[in-house]
Amino acid sequence: MHRDPRIDAYIDRQRDFAKPILAHLREAVHAACPRVEETMKWSMPHFMYDGELLAGMAAFKQHATFGFWRGSLVVGETPAQKEAMGQFGRLTSVDDLPGRPVLEALVRTAMKLTEQGVKPARARTQKPPLAIPGDLRSAIDANPAAAAAFDGFPPSARRDYVEWIAEAKREETRKKRIAQAVEWLAQGKRRHWKYESC
Repeated sequence: MHRDPRIDAYIDRQRDFAKPILAHLREAVHAACPRVEETMKWSMPHFMYDGELLAGMAAFKQHATFGFWRGSLVVGETPAQKEAMGQFGRLTSVDDLPGRPVLEALVRTAMKLTEQGVKPARARTQKPPLAIPGDLRSAIDANPAAAAAFDGFPPSARRDYVEWIAEAKREETRKKRIAQAVEWLAQGKRRHWKYESC
């Protein structure tokens, strides 16, 4: 069994309530999946199987979490997952987890999905259509170079400008931002052009 000493150190640093939860989860994953490999990702312990993420766990001030990478396919949608990361909600003791046989069965289900190459479902969120404020549109249209640049940008780049203008709290600030936007657009620059790599 491949055990990463960084995970030992991670568990040792946690609060007393979290240590047994994390140790229990770790043992259950290793029992169900002897070929699992441990690693640290996003500063939290994760379990890899066949080179892909299988599951991860973490501890916070008042709770711990555990989740499968293909969570909705392994466990389904659960009300607990709205409380915290993962599929089991806020874990404050080992009793908050399903029994060891159930947990190990879930790990084996996650393994099969990995072996089959099933990718985790990703919810696609679609932003509402972009509504360009009239004063911004008029100012852009008054400058043909700015209009050409703005209309040629992808929706995300246009949205950056629109949101920047809409966030202005004072009319004076809004007017300054519109003037600045037209100047940058006339030069073909996106809103965050200063941070783009050359």
